[in-house]
Order: sequence, then structure tokens, then C-alpha cells
Amino acid sequence: MRDAGLLRTAVLGFGVSGKVFHAPLIEADPGYSLDVIVTANPARAGLAAHSYPGARIIGTAEELFAALDSGELELDLVVLGTPPGTHVELANEAFARGLNVVADKPFVPTSAEGEILIGRAAEAGVMLTVFQNRRWDADYLTLRRLLDEGALGQVRSFESRFEWWMPEGFGNWRDEVTVVEGGGILHDLGAHLIDQAIELFGPVSETYGETALHTPGSGADQDSFVSLQHRSGVRSRLWMNGLAAQVGARFHVLGSTAGYTKWGLDGQEAALAAGMLPTDEKYGVEPENRWGLLGVDGGTVPIPAERGRYPAFYALLAAALRDGTPPPVDPAQSVEVLRIIEKIHGAG
Repeated sequence: MRDAGLLRTAVLGFGVSGKVFHAPLIEADPGYSLDVIVTANPARAGLAAHSYPGARIIGTAEELFAALDSGELELDLVVLGTPPGTHVELANEAFARGLNVVADKPFVPTSAEGEILIGRAAEAGVMLTVFQNRRWDADYLTLRRLLDEGALGQVRSFESRFEWWMPEGFGNWRDEVTVVEGGGILHDLGAHLIDQAIELFGPVSETYGETALHTPGSGADQDSFVSLQHRSGVRSRLWMNGLAAQVGARFHVLGSTAGYTKWGLDGQEAALAAGMLPTDEKYGVEPENRWGLLGVDGGTVPIPAERGRYPAFYALLAAALRDGTPPPVDPAQSVEVLRIIEKIHGAG
């Protein structure tokens, strides 16, 4: 990798992950150049070319690696916005060429594969990190601030939900990929909710979970519940459901002196999908009518939300690659989340 200049980047996949998250965030960061987008879908290729005229559009990963091998193309970073079952092979190909890797979550299908990839990245002398972007949700950052301030006293119970009504399905690989391949809502959204819970309340001593499949013929869970007993004494209860006709609170946190309840999902994904740039002054700003409430019944007050900061992931990654600081997400933490998911599926 060059000591100076932009971090030359390829985004593999231009579905929701590549189109909504990675490409806009990379394009907006002055430390990167978005050199390549890889997609075999003609419609997505056309959209990518229109949206990012400075990027080269390549049809397959094989073509990308061939261009690297021939010296026709030089890169510093590969971003895997492809289904989780492809991550091991693609990451290994990148490591073999001395490239750093961002893997979208779910990181990989199994914790064993994650451990192997971490070892291979170390052997290759490159950086591997996982896009756990929900660590920079506005509501999560707000709750973290309240916990740091001691605003709830001693926290006893943490409830967290990702729920919506989508009976027609996602309309992408998530509808078809099996649990063995890293599919299912527990792998997909559990990777976020479990990660957030551990970041907030520390390591887990006991795990319990339930999974359900409501659509005949589907190969993976569509409705899941996870209970975590943290060593700190906090109990986390996490729900993931894409078939919820009525949704629960995003966060419901109970402490010894106060509670905090927040409704509605973070708005960054919707804003990026609608075309808002991460550099827009309104990006990541939650309206007052969506602020969470702190206090006790009969005496709650709205709490101003922290600004959502998905761009922070790539800013921290650039600093890590240039200055040797820690990566934005330690992949070993994503492996620990996978171990919890595996326990729950194994118990089922």
C-alpha cells in the first residue's frame, strides 16, 4: 500500500450493501478513491456507472483479480458487499494479493471460518475488519452517552428490537440463503443487535434463543429472539422480525433510577437510500419527534439524539491503515457474536 495518497478501493457487490452503504460512504470520504465496483447485474452496473462515473465497472470478482494480477489495476482495499457465503473465498483472494479487506456483516457463516480468516490476514500482513455500522446509529450513540453519564443508575434490563412488516421478503439473497450459508434473520440482524449489546454491557455468560420460520419453503429463520446474561449483571433481550404487523420499541432500557425508551429505526440507511449524501448538513440528524424519552412514568423528558455517524467507520479505517491505530471493528468481536448465534441455532 502506498504511504501517501488516496486509498484505492473496490466495492464487490452493488445490492443494498454496496449501493446504499459502502459506495456513498467511500465516495464522500476524502481519504479514499472509489476505483472499482463489481457487479454482474446489468441494471445495477448501469446505475453504478451513472452514480460513480469515475469508477470502473467490472462484471465478476475473477475479472477484478485478473486485472490486479496483470498489473492493469492497483488497489489498497477490497470491500465485500456480497452474501456472507462468498466472504471466505473472496477475502483469501484479496489477502493473497496484499489487499486489506472490509467484510460486510454477517462476517462469515461460521465462527471457525472467521478465526481462520483472522489468522490469514495476520499472516499476509493486511488489515481485516467488519462493517458493524450500527455502532454508529444515532440512537445507540445516544444510549451510550446516557450510560456514560449514569443517567439511568444501575442498568438492569436492556431490550432492543429490529422489527418491521415486510411479508413479501427482502427481494434479495436474504430470502434464499440458508443458515449454513450465513442466512436467516438471526445471522443478518442478530449480528447487529448482539454486537451492540456486548459493546454496551460487556461479555456474556449465558445465552438463550428462539427462532421461527413462518413462510413454507424458506431455508432460514424469519423471526428470532435472543436473551443474553452479561457478566456485568445486565440482561439483554433482543428481537428480530421482518414479519411484525406492529413493531415494538427500538430500545427499552430499565435502570435503578430511570428508564429510556426509543421508538423507530435510525434514519441513516433510509437517507442514503433516498440519495442523501453523507456530507449533507442534515445527514444523521434525528428530528425531535423521534427522540427517546428518559425518566420514570409521569416524569419523562425527550433526550436530544446524538448525530448518526456511519462515515466514522471509514474515517477510522483510513487512520488505522495509515497510522497503525486499531481497526474500527476488531473481527474477533464479530467472531464472538457468531459463536452466540451458533449456540442458539444448535439449541434449536
